[in-house]
Amino acid sequence: MTTISTRPIETAAHDRLYRLLRQQIMVGEMLPGQALTLRGLAKQYGVSMTPVRESLRRLVAEGALTLTASGRVSTPELSNERIEELATLRSLIEPELAARALPRAHFALIDRLSAINTANAEAVAKHDAVSYIRTNLDFHRTLYLRAQSPAILAVAETVWLQLGPTMRALYGRVQRNEPPRHHRMILSALRAGDEPALRLAVRADVTSGLRHLSQRGW
Repeated sequence: MTTISTRPIETAAHDRLYRLLRQQIMVGEMLPGQALTLRGLAKQYGVSMTPVRESLRRLVAEGALTLTASGRVSTPELSNERIEELATLRSLIEPELAARALPRAHFALIDRLSAINTANAEAVAKHDAVSYIRTNLDFHRTLYLRAQSPAILAVAETVWLQLGPTMRALYGRVQRNEPPRHHRMILSALRAGDEPALRLAVRADVTSGLRHLSQRGW
């Protein structure tokens, strides 16, 4: 009698669940301090405990979730010092990615970024926090992919992942009525081929909101 291994099925379920949870955390679908349980996630997504356990283990390793000594898993509640540290990382990494993308920033890319920025403006008008964060990250990722620097982009995405719930909290505290003005500055710098202006615009864009939050406290 032939025995069929369930490992490939469990691996596929683990990968799907990991990517789904990772995306939800990154775009702020979960708030800071939100608890996640093995049993609850298994029931919610119709999977066994094994893929849930492996997904959470990977997300804890990436800093997307925290694990206490008692075994409680939750999204991080970042201190002001941690927010400042992650804002500094973004200010160092992302201008470099943008500068590396600039030689490949053709008109088609700029048109694509403009379209994403329009979607970002629509999310602001609808006061849709998750769509706002998603389109904001899409704007940056679409530009940075042209840098052809996957290792640097992977570091940037890890920072975004750790900040996702905090960005959701920030959106609720900073009432936006228009998309980030720095996006328009980024687009202008791309059209002009102006690397110093591009670096400045990206640095201002990725740090302004986070530093506002850390300075006010929450």
